[in-house]
Amino acid sequence: MILKNDLILRAARGEKTERTPVWLMRQAGRVLPEYRLVRAKMGGFKELVETPEFACEVSIQPVDILGVDAAIIFSDILVIPEAMGLPYQMVEAKGPWFEKTIKSTADIAQLKIAQPDDLHYVMDAIKLTKKELNGRVPLIGFAGAPWTIFAYMIEGSGSKTFSQAKKFLYTQPEAAHQLLQKITDSTINYLKGQVIAGADMLQLFDSWAGVLSPEQYNEFALKYISQICDSLKDIPFTVFAKDAHFARRAMGKLNCNTIGLDWTVDIKESREMIGNTKTLQGNMDPCLLYADYGTIKNETIKMLKAFGPDRHIANLGHGLYPDLEKDKVKCFVDTIKEFRF
Repeated sequence: MILKNDLILRAARGEKTERTPVWLMRQAGRVLPEYRLVRAKMGGFKELVETPEFACEVSIQPVDILGVDAAIIFSDILVIPEAMGLPYQMVEAKGPWFEKTIKSTADIAQLKIAQPDDLHYVMDAIKLTKKELNGRVPLIGFAGAPWTIFAYMIEGSGSKTFSQAKKFLYTQPEAAHQLLQKITDSTINYLKGQVIAGADMLQLFDSWAGVLSPEQYNEFALKYISQICDSLKDIPFTVFAKDAHFARRAMGKLNCNTIGLDWTVDIKESREMIGNTKTLQGNMDPCLLYADYGTIKNETIKMLKAFGPDRHIANLGHGLYPDLEKDKVKCFVDTIKEFRF
């Protein structure tokens, strides 16, 4: 199918674009009243993820309502540990919770390497969303990076420090590598399945990159991200590692198209460190969208000028916050779409 709007794919490949493309992390979510209506029909977040018809509906909503240049499939990074044999729950107002956590090599041995069929509901949601989009914009598939998935599987829930997960790296490094490899193999299978189902582009989220030291990040995170990039080099691929400012130079060497930046890094410095062979994505502070409309427009234009006309995909430096006003989010998107160099 020929896409009517392929700006994001062209920007990722380093081709010229008429304008800077834009999409938003967590664009399908509570910032949209329309999403909240669909969510109210379901038992909870997890039920929404596991019901392809509703996952499709909320994936497309931001394209219709906000006018973004891509849809991203509505899912969760923690579907991978569940497919490997470690189920999770999503507790309202608290986040993910694992009843059982990984404590030893015996626990790791019991885990399977996930196959695409283990996540058939995601594949079905991608197929359905691709069909319903009817070539309007590309569809982004995604997964969590191995270190971030590992952190939840050891810790059992979200954490400010992930001290239990880090303790595992120090006290059981060999077991840590065994688990990270199983997660990596599962993630490669999962992402390849997403491509077959119809995803046009992929993103890897390393949400907890910033809790590791540079040395640990190289050993326990980057080498596994590199394996995933090498296995999926035939599709536009983005790596977004939050707070991994120390790894930007190394990320410039990954076999991927795009590096996502959070709002804590300088754009010019990042370009110098990562190089001109990668597209950069980001990196507006989501909190800007609490400001007045004039400030949102001015700061957005300032960001666009800092990145320049080439090799940039506009986005926030992290996901949308649920209490942001929909009209202010649309102002950010519209400002980007109207701007010309």
